[in-house]
Amino acid sequence: MSKLGAAPNRTRNHVAVLMGGLSAEREVSLKSGEAVAQALEGEGYRVTRIDVARDLPAQLMELKPEACFNALHGRHGEDGEVQGILEYLQIPYTHSGVLASALAMHKERAKAVMHAAGVPVANALLVTRAEAAARHVMEPPYVVKPVDEGSSVGVLIVRPGANDMSQTILSAGDPDAIVMVERFVAGRELTCGVIGDFVTDITEIVPRDDLPFYDFAAKYGAGGSKHVLPADLSPDVYQSIRKFTLAAHQALGCRGVSRADFRFDDTPGGTGEIVCLEVNTQPGMTATSLVPELAQHAGWPFGTLVRWIIEDASCNR
Repeated sequence: MSKLGAAPNRTRNHVAVLMGGLSAEREVSLKSGEAVAQALEGEGYRVTRIDVARDLPAQLMELKPEACFNALHGRHGEDGEVQGILEYLQIPYTHSGVLASALAMHKERAKAVMHAAGVPVANALLVTRAEAAARHVMEPPYVVKPVDEGSSVGVLIVRPGANDMSQTILSAGDPDAIVMVERFVAGRELTCGVIGDFVTDITEIVPRDDLPFYDFAAKYGAGGSKHVLPADLSPDVYQSIRKFTLAAHQALGCRGVSRADFRFDDTPGGTGEIVCLEVNTQPGMTATSLVPELAQHAGWPFGTLVRWIIEDASCNR
């Protein structure tokens, strides 16, 4: 694949890195934020680290940073809320804007938009967690997941012939919370990124043998998964996934950097289908994160990537 061009020179001085926050992904965000902050300092920026709390607007009005690097993950940071605060304060910020962030975070609405754009998605329906625990609302195998969380938080796979999963499903969260029940797609776990208008290569993620799928432990635990880059795929499948990645990014209105996750069923007797699971508008920036690895493969070391992201920051995204 082609390489990324030159990243812009530094035009900003003071950058606030937003990290931590209130979501279930707080600890991951702290790691992402610290890695970003150190890289930005290495690129010559003056960095203020902000562990985001409810006094964020007051902190930002006092600090008056030239831009914010949003390293938050999950609710309140990735779903349009913080983006709305930054728009109101007119502080340039990274990644996607209010609408795209909210849309991509809500898996069911994102599916509808991607499907309309020709991106293949798996059939799914929304029910309460209690309803999902009470009966099979879909023929197994299927996946039960929160409709608006990331990093595989609270995701369960219900397989044919599995023992009663009702208590496991109920114990994963609020019984009245809305969850998505989605058809399980067998096969390989693949991911592809977009940086500006550049579509990266594709990584295959192979979870550790003792992990059921690419769950939270596989994503963030040491040795939790192996990354195969570039993924060993036929040229037509490779180009299809890259095409779907860009189509999903554009249909949702994403900006800056995003990452799309796929399943490709090449199992014996399988369907051969490619399915987009979701688009992540604020991919992780930890030591095991996928987008920095994809950028490195395309010719940008981590410092160059974070410099591009912060120089791309703006309002009205």
